Amino acid sequence: MTIKQLIKLEDNAAEVWVVSPSLYYDTQNNDFSEIVSVNLGEKTKYKYIVPKTKEIKKSLKIYQKKYDLSSKDLKNNFLILPKTDFNPFIQEVAIYNGSTTPVACTAPAVADGNLVIQLSPENAEKMAKSFKAIWKKHQKVDL
Repeated sequence: MTIKQLIKLEDNAAEVWVVSPSLYYDTQNNDFSEIVSVNLGEKTKYKYIVPKTKEIKKSLKIYQKKYDLSSKDLKNNFLILPKTDFNPFIQEVAIYNGSTTPVACTAPAVADGNLVIQLSPENAEKMAKSFKAIWKKHQKVDL
């Protein structure tokens, strides 16, 4: 499915449920921000499940300001979960480092046929950089 197809699907929905680790599409992607803004004005209901992280805290402030929502609206539209309860919604991601640029793919964390999505080279590069930094920061000697 393309982004255009996804936007059309969202535009025709009466209710949209989103599970997001960052709220990127709703706060930073102009195409999605525009459709969310229009849909909220047309009374489309949005419900979000997000992890309790510093990044989400910042994104919620951006979201609230961007869509002119009250604190009550945020409370009604967002479920903020401890990271461990958020884990079932995370996709499996693999980053393949070859001799050139990395390739990143994602798929459901549990068996779902042969569905695999290859991410853009830019996202693969960002993910590889993040992976290395997180690995270095949290690497443990003991298991």
